[in-house]
Amino acid sequence: MLHFNHKFHTKGEIQMGNKIALNVFWVLVALLAAWCFGTLALHTGESINATWIVVAAVCFYMIGYRFYSKYIAEKVLELDDKRATPAVVNNDGRDFVPTNKIVLFGHHFAAIAGAGPLVGPILAAQMGYLPSLIWLVVGVVLAGAVHDFTVLFCSMRRNGKSLGEIIKLELGKIVGSITMVGILGIMMLIIAILALVVVNALAESPWGLFTIAMTIPIAIFMGVYMRFIRPGRVGEASVIGFVLLLLALYYGRDVAQSETLSAIFTLSPVTLTYVIIGYGFIAAILPVWFLLAPRDYLSTFLKIGVIVLMAAGILIVAPEVQFSATTKFTDGTGPVFSGQLFPFLFITIACGAISGFHALVSSGTTPKMLEKESHARMVGYGSMIMESAVGVMALVAAVILTPGLYFSVNVAPAALGTTGISDVAQAAAVAAETIRSWGFEITPEQITGMANEIGEKSILSKTGGAPTFAIGLATIIAQVPLFNSGSTAFWYHFAILFEALFILTAVDAGTRAGRFMVQDVLGNVYKPIGNIQSLPWGIFATFICVAGWGYILYQGVTDPQGGVKSLWTLFGVSNQMLAGIALLTVITILFKMGKVKQAWVAILPAAWVLISTLYAGVCKLLPANGEKIHDAVSHIALWQNFSAKAAEAAANGLADKAASFQTIATNNLINACLCALFMAVTILVLVQCVRICLKCVNGTNDLPLAETKYVKASDYEGKIAAHG
Repeated sequence: MLHFNHKFHTKGEIQMGNKIALNVFWVLVALLAAWCFGTLALHTGESINATWIVVAAVCFYMIGYRFYSKYIAEKVLELDDKRATPAVVNNDGRDFVPTNKIVLFGHHFAAIAGAGPLVGPILAAQMGYLPSLIWLVVGVVLAGAVHDFTVLFCSMRRNGKSLGEIIKLELGKIVGSITMVGILGIMMLIIAILALVVVNALAESPWGLFTIAMTIPIAIFMGVYMRFIRPGRVGEASVIGFVLLLLALYYGRDVAQSETLSAIFTLSPVTLTYVIIGYGFIAAILPVWFLLAPRDYLSTFLKIGVIVLMAAGILIVAPEVQFSATTKFTDGTGPVFSGQLFPFLFITIACGAISGFHALVSSGTTPKMLEKESHARMVGYGSMIMESAVGVMALVAAVILTPGLYFSVNVAPAALGTTGISDVAQAAAVAAETIRSWGFEITPEQITGMANEIGEKSILSKTGGAPTFAIGLATIIAQVPLFNSGSTAFWYHFAILFEALFILTAVDAGTRAGRFMVQDVLGNVYKPIGNIQSLPWGIFATFICVAGWGYILYQGVTDPQGGVKSLWTLFGVSNQMLAGIALLTVITILFKMGKVKQAWVAILPAAWVLISTLYAGVCKLLPANGEKIHDAVSHIALWQNFSAKAAEAAANGLADKAASFQTIATNNLINACLCALFMAVTILVLVQCVRICLKCVNGTNDLPLAETKYVKASDYEGKIAAHG
């Protein structure tokens, strides 16, 4: 008896000791996070190590996932592994497939992490590293990851239905139908922005364009290999594809140095725009196994590899941050984009902190692949944490560059004063003089020297985030002892390859999803169009989708002020509005579930997103008043002012200048109309959400919870096929 008690107490003591050790560990993580953030916020010296940024972010991610996501999973959503998921109930081996949670994590991360977490943080770096870092890490823990997790849960509990269908069920058919039109418009804008990043990265770059062009036959070979030559041999095909990619990248330098081949692969931004539009149309109607799926494999390898590589490089090299915690451009006068810190930082950094686009993924393929409800925590919340980490890496890539170099890459020709200057040396001299007038030191030799170092003709006005990230990564990796300084050009183009490949995959996948959305919307008008099995109607819907985002892309490419500057903030507004719509849907569902006291986990991010986004939207629709920042932010003001400039130039016989001014005016009018449409849809959903929630509180709700019937997972034991 004494012996038994001794054993019991020993076991209990061990458990108590483990619990104490674990608590001490988390206290230390919290203290380390506080120390790193405090150091970053209070540092007043000339420079600070980028390692502080990485460690601060990682510690905050660990705390958020361990405690906050667990609270949401157990107390708010009450995930139940005894309940069968749609993947288990509808297991068809095609769309509904119970999938290993680690494999599904990779799939979901690959689907949500496109250009967004790269572009937003890089653009926002003009305001300093601290505001961007806080929004990226705090925003993702309290908003972005909550958004992805809860939307995934809602779709999972509704047989894997899409966001538009969920809104129809929970908020009413009329509101749902109108919202679907708004979501389609946002989808087209998102695809256009993704394509614009690719255009800006690959235009006038024969090395980069050749490498990306080679990925198409490589991906097709992989598709044929896995379907006919060696069916199911995904690992073999992936290794072969990756080796071929590296060979294409290596020989891209020779292509760029060849006069004949270089001329073939040197395309202007407009020509490249037409090429990508054509590619998007063809890729979206080809069978998934032929191009899309193998490109997904390739891009996933590169995505994970590059982020791990950069994180390791930061820890080894410990590069110094060249930016201050905050800059003078928090007042809204920044040359990269206009607008004050609030609200425009919070819409500039969309993906990485919170992204409405993720709601389309979390209610798309992913809920149809969850093997257990508990996996939604890792897949939904965890994947968004990982995307935020990508955003932090992008921020580091931007702020380790000197401000002068950063602005030379990210400011449009109109603001640099280089419009129409074809001579590289002359353009560098003009740009350097402009940047020095802003208070940042840089010489023409430094601009041309960096271009030569990365193997490009010029680095000026390569907006869109991708070139900046590539330069930052190349700068870090080239300092790793294993590599010599001559490797900068290779690593730059490796990063461009990684970004463009991943983004192009998102373009054709987004176009494919957009096709289904077009068919859903038009199917309400003419029912046969809604048949997604019909090839003619599929081609018709694809054409409409491509025409929509293609026009927006062309608008961005030809905009004299720089497409990213004019389109990205609109993208941020629309993307955040979509996130707000998704969170309002989640709030409505939580109220219907009787989770009124726990609904604050969705109300808190929804309130912040809607306040900042709708405020930004109003700012973009106000008429001109002569105030510099106001008139630079408002699409209506820009339309008014540039229309007047166009008329004045035409009256003075300056036809070219008049046409340029009129292009800017027209583009801003279109942007204003889109912004007004997205705001109207968001307000409609907000009103309906408040109405239903009040009825739930009063016990008068007449629109019941549309949750699918509870089915025991045990009823399907032994019936789950092995996937992944």
